[in-house]
Amino acid sequence: MSLSAWGVWQTDLADKFLTCKYLQTCSLVGRTATITHRNTGDLPLYLKLQTSICASILACIWAMPTIASDGQTPETAQPNVLFIAVDDLAPALGCYGDLVAQTPNIDRLASSGVCFRNAYNQLPLCNPTRASLMTGLRPDTIKVYDLDRHFRDEVPDVVTLPQAFRRAGYSVERIGKIYHYNVPASIGTDGFDDPPSWDKTTNPKGRDKAEEHLITNAEPHRKISAALSWLAAGGTAEEQTDGMIASAAIQRLRARHERPFFLAVGFFRPHTPYVAPKQFFDLYPIEKLRLPWAPSGDRDDIPTAAFAHNCPIANYGLDEPTLLAATQAYYACVSFIDAQVGRLLDALEEQGLSENTIVVLWSDHGYHLGEHAGVWQKRTLFEQCAKSPLIIRAPGAAGQGDCRRIVEFLDIYPTLTDLTGIVTPKEAEGRSLVSLLQDPLADWDGNAVTQVLRPADDRLSEPVMGCSIRTSRYRYTEWGEGEYGRELYDHHSDPGEFSNLALDPSPADQATIRRLRQMLHQKASGKRPTTPFNPARL
Repeated sequence: MSLSAWGVWQTDLADKFLTCKYLQTCSLVGRTATITHRNTGDLPLYLKLQTSICASILACIWAMPTIASDGQTPETAQPNVLFIAVDDLAPALGCYGDLVAQTPNIDRLASSGVCFRNAYNQLPLCNPTRASLMTGLRPDTIKVYDLDRHFRDEVPDVVTLPQAFRRAGYSVERIGKIYHYNVPASIGTDGFDDPPSWDKTTNPKGRDKAEEHLITNAEPHRKISAALSWLAAGGTAEEQTDGMIASAAIQRLRARHERPFFLAVGFFRPHTPYVAPKQFFDLYPIEKLRLPWAPSGDRDDIPTAAFAHNCPIANYGLDEPTLLAATQAYYACVSFIDAQVGRLLDALEEQGLSENTIVVLWSDHGYHLGEHAGVWQKRTLFEQCAKSPLIIRAPGAAGQGDCRRIVEFLDIYPTLTDLTGIVTPKEAEGRSLVSLLQDPLADWDGNAVTQVLRPADDRLSEPVMGCSIRTSRYRYTEWGEGEYGRELYDHHSDPGEFSNLALDPSPADQATIRRLRQMLHQKASGKRPTTPFNPARL
């Protein structure tokens, strides 16, 4: 980060101290200065003291509030935040190694920031995962497991991530979907919002809402919100709801900012129905697409509870041409959203905001496109659903490229407060990722816990909580504290999670299960909740 971002007077003063020839490097991330100096072992004492004093004063200079070079208030020198959420986006991105996806703009962001290749959500369903991320609290703390319960029912006084920025003097605005919405029914409304989180909200509604009657529904017995359904739309990208969301956000970026801003921009696709302009469908000829491979009998060693209640039958019983058409539509939506992200990044550059704006891109959870011989959409604890895209570009951070450390979405809250010098609530259950933004290879020793609640149905006699822990080597999952099954996958030898070692565990596997189970229950109880939940909305 350039010193000028913290004020002209700081630059002048800091330059004087930087001329001390014994100082070697100085860097700043958030409000933390890192200074190294050359070996002073053979220097006279007074020169050693000069070096030490220079380093200490320089750290203090960079940590102090400033007057920005444009004469604005001190707060405007703090970094802005562009907080981009994408609904139901799997790591189906070029920067995550997907060979099909055409996502040049998100890939561009990943190459200029840190792409967390192993980031995991807390519960792969829209409302719980967003509530957890925005509060920095685990599902078992906020007691949100379905699409109906609001986190303030359990923790009425919690300070959400945008609230923390409001309290710190930021201008905080939401455009589109950040908290839960029923999609597409609630597009154009506030959805399941949290009013205390925002100074201002904007809810665009595009031609996709007016053209829902044109949508192809491969499962007519289900609503388009839950079915494999799609539309290669006419018109331009800017006429779609997500195009309008990008346009509204660009308008805000172009406005004069009297205060630092926290701008939350939430896109609705690729959530079903998969709607995007036809030009994006044309990027993915169906004849070049394939369904995911799975070994014969892949499902034989997987517990029944592991398969989501909304997809109990492989591939919904649909034929391959229909499934490939759905795959094409999903990828078309991914490229459509990528184009909107590109517009936002271009606007940041055009307005000269890139050097003082933290950019975060995340999806609420992963997504299935037919893995494990026919699993689709969300609500599972497999890798494809528990893992989610997370990219952070922070001004001044030295790290760039891939980070393969295990991180959780709970970590986003304390990371952003750390980067901006805002106090992190003591209740927050994540940890700051700033050290990984500085060095993606830094020691970390992290693990991630994801959970999901199953309703009682014709497969399960009672509601069953599933909990899963992911370490750098293993994924261990148990259903109903193990009563309804266990899974153990060794990602060193089985990254596709095709061989469930918990079915017939060796003595070494049994020891691994005992160790991982203890770690798992430090973060998730695995018990059926005693608080209200709606079985029809799990």
